[in-house]
Amino acid sequence: MRIGDAAAAAGTTPRALRFYEQRGLLPPPARSASGQREYGSGTVDRVRVIRALLALGLTVEDLVSRSHRLDLLAEDPPRSCASDGDFGPDTFAPVVERRLAALDAEIARLTRLREALARHTGTPPGPELPGQ
Repeated sequence: MRIGDAAAAAGTTPRALRFYEQRGLLPPPARSASGQREYGSGTVDRVRVIRALLALGLTVEDLVSRSHRLDLLAEDPPRSCASDGDFGPDTFAPVVERRLAALDAEIARLTRLREALARHTGTPPGPELPGQ
């Protein structure tokens, strides 16, 4: 399928597909005789995985560092992207743990900010959050 059709099937734009290709998240597509990009259903599945991981807060750089594992997540059902149950440095585990730590730090920062603002306005403190 052509780039517009593949992008629509994956819920994105042709520009995004070209960007993912430039960043190494997608392999270079086959080309038609006229030079147009030709994509298969496997690429559409991979783009859906990329978009889902980006929506979870991972960055393009995070995904580039583990691009060789993206197809495992595109399988139906998705396979673990750990190799043989290993959660070593080549898997997504370190990337996800770094992202979780960044989210925890941001939540803590925002909680402190909310509490400081509430003190200045007399607003009651926010709800008790897990881990506080």
